[in-house]
Amino acid sequence: MSRPVELITATVRISFLNLTREASYKNNKPMQPHRCLGKTNIEITPVAMGCWPVTGITSVDVTRERSEATIRAAWHAGINFFDTAYMYGYDGESEKMIGDVLHDVRDEIVIATKCGLHWKNKASISDATPKRIIAECDESLLRLGTDRVELYYLHAPDPQVPIAESAGAIRELMQAGKVLSAGLSNASVAELTEFNAVCPLSAYQPHYNMLQREIEDSQIPWCIENSVSAMVYWPLMKGLLAGKLSRDHQFHPKDGRQKYPMFQGEEWERNHDFIDRLREIATDTGHSVPDLVINWTIQRSGITAALCGAKRPEQIVETAATLSWQLSQDAVRAIDQAIADRGPTVSRSAV
Repeated sequence: MSRPVELITATVRISFLNLTREASYKNNKPMQPHRCLGKTNIEITPVAMGCWPVTGITSVDVTRERSEATIRAAWHAGINFFDTAYMYGYDGESEKMIGDVLHDVRDEIVIATKCGLHWKNKASISDATPKRIIAECDESLLRLGTDRVELYYLHAPDPQVPIAESAGAIRELMQAGKVLSAGLSNASVAELTEFNAVCPLSAYQPHYNMLQREIEDSQIPWCIENSVSAMVYWPLMKGLLAGKLSRDHQFHPKDGRQKYPMFQGEEWERNHDFIDRLREIATDTGHSVPDLVINWTIQRSGITAALCGAKRPEQIVETAATLSWQLSQDAVRAIDQAIADRGPTVSRSAV
């Protein structure tokens, strides 16, 4: 059976990128410097691959073959940091794909996964009891085909379980060598503080992008003060800030983006006006809109890495190109002015 043209094209592109990567190493010309994860000596690329989209739970046109090609493309394009979770897939499919695709380079990549949320009959269930956390970690390690993960997050605080108890379980996993550092996602400053008192945090993972900047006055200062890395998801706001959705785009009934205010009514129109401004700035820099947006994100104070989702190889290849350049201060000022002119937005979190 012949392979789809897009996969053949992706294979050729990936092969070229692999040669380019090897040549770059030989000439001692690395891309943007790796950054340390919290206070550890674990080094990560400031662009990470977020591995939620590869499961197709809230996306359309997702296949296992294409998703595996996308993960492989991320590695060959220079990304060493892969972010997944127990619930990325109804049966841990995201973790399985990472284990299958990247097992040959396991010691050269950094894996983050998460616990505390799982699926039951396709409904999200919160359970961050110590027993559940430890069991989920063991299951994640089996799916990933590894004996440890570099970063293990509590996916979200469980309102039924004191966060100190959840933190204690992750501390146990660190002591056992199954987890090298701890993270907390979707949490307030108070929850970060309480968790950190029991189990020292290396990373915090919130949503953050040009249109959703709530954490700049709260969690980010806390992270800077406590040397905790901020690993932000939705830098492209679920594809909105990639600038590739037309104003008259019709969403597929299974496309989960429709439930977010950013994709509806007046907010949708105002966001497109904003993206038009970004296109002008991108043209001046000689880069694409997604490159512009991600580069701006990883240059923000307190941001260690941006988690970029993709479900096709060409998407993550374009994203990874951000690692090879930096925005000028003039471009940053132009973007910041466009954001100010856009004004307040109607935001919604993932959980």
